[in-house]
Amino acid sequence: MMKKALGGLVYSTEHGTMCPDCSQPKDACICKKQPRPAGDGVVRVSMETKGRKGKGVTLIKGVPLDDDELAVLAKQLRTRCGSGGTVKDGVIEVQGDHCDVVLEFLKPKGWVVKRAGG
Repeated sequence: MMKKALGGLVYSTEHGTMCPDCSQPKDACICKKQPRPAGDGVVRVSMETKGRKGKGVTLIKGVPLDDDELAVLAKQLRTRCGSGGTVKDGVIEVQGDHCDVVLEFLKPKGWVVKRAGG
């Protein structure tokens, strides 16, 4: 009872960092596998430099795929653009200004793709 009142296990030398909500290792966390809320069906491509020390990043939001398929698409986009990137919270980030390349790559996939921002 006392352990739960204090928040439970935080770190284990066997599993590493533990999730405070489900008490599972971070890699096997069951509370983060909840589906993302459905968007409006439009994939938005934008450029952002905020919080990145002036470095530009192309953001792709609203892609209607699950996490595994999103990672595969991100890999294809990074290869096509010839740069690095990642997937965070359902948003694909590709380093550099590649909005035009990403737009042309995503249009044949059958989604409604729009450029967002200025």
